[in-house]
Amino acid sequence: MSGEHVLIAAFSGRSLAQSARRAGFRPLVVDAFGDLDTREAAEDIRVIEGAMTTGFRTKPLVAALEELSRSAAGKPIGLVLGSGLEDKTRLIATLASRFHLLGSDAETVRSCKDPVKFFATLDRIGVAHPRTQTEPPTSPEGWISKRIGGSGGRHIRDCGSHTAPKPRQRRYFQQRLSGTRYSVGAVFSGSHTGGKPSNSFFLTRQWTAPSRTHPYRFGGCVSQPDIEPHLRSELIDIAILAGDALKLCGMASFDFIVDAGKPFLLEVNPRPGASLDVLDSTTGDMFQTHVAAWTGGKSSSHWPVTALPKAMAILHADRGALVLGEPPWPNWSADRGASGTVVPKGAPLASVLADGPTADAAEALARQRLAELEDLIYEHANPDPTGVQNGK
Repeated sequence: MSGEHVLIAAFSGRSLAQSARRAGFRPLVVDAFGDLDTREAAEDIRVIEGAMTTGFRTKPLVAALEELSRSAAGKPIGLVLGSGLEDKTRLIATLASRFHLLGSDAETVRSCKDPVKFFATLDRIGVAHPRTQTEPPTSPEGWISKRIGGSGGRHIRDCGSHTAPKPRQRRYFQQRLSGTRYSVGAVFSGSHTGGKPSNSFFLTRQWTAPSRTHPYRFGGCVSQPDIEPHLRSELIDIAILAGDALKLCGMASFDFIVDAGKPFLLEVNPRPGASLDVLDSTTGDMFQTHVAAWTGGKSSSHWPVTALPKAMAILHADRGALVLGEPPWPNWSADRGASGTVVPKGAPLASVLADGPTADAAEALARQRLAELEDLIYEHANPDPTGVQNGK
């Protein structure tokens, strides 16, 4: 138990703050929501209103982090970044110049998120991926477009008759594949520990929660999926190969689609991902090992995952915009917004957690809880009378 302060910045800092707290750190969080459970886990918190709409901006984010650093009882050991900065490599470079960055630098993020660089790397090391290009396809049928550096799947669109990107949209195009979605969650200890490299890899199965406007948005994931041993080994081997080529260190995730038994690597996130909720131990070993990868501290390279498969799923406000009331939040809910929070239609509303004897059972229980939580929240909420489109 270190008791050291650590800075965290992410669109939603809840899972990172909870993992840091379990590992014995004192998290200082900047995020876009300030949920009740994030506030409970954090030693201190600053909320940047509207960041989910505009993205993080340099001055407000730096100011919030510096304020947290000054107000802390001890000097923070560094800064851990979560989601929300993948498309802002200049901002990452600025943060690295002001704080001890415990995570991938701007160049590493650029290597993972620039489609020209990333897919050229995959071609060089012989890793299969969907056909990808920066120009709109001649025939849009069977193609999707993605925003460079986008996350959560809300930025992905089916290509239509008008697929040419507008100026500054920074989109690329990919042939659509069908199949099962898997992700390999990894913690690369690398050379920063000063000792022998030691890497840990765990699989999750993922799914989407499609809506009319966001057909590919992320829906949830479950640990310990039932998967053939040879395919598991192949996915991990690809993650190791790509991780080495991209010079990754600390937490990262590798997203695949397995189509007709063949894995295709879609993207690499060189940061903690959504699977942290279902992969981390009760003592925060993923966060501990991530920090150790950058500081040379104590590392847990082979920690026990939860005994049972665990699922997390995101509830979206698909019934319509609302103002949160004070529902009796179940103990299996997460990302619980404060009373009075305005939630636009279709925006993330809360999350649910579940476990079970199998991955399928855990996922089924999570989906059941989504329906229960949706009824509960809307029962205790009011319609959004303002039409405000910020908030969670």
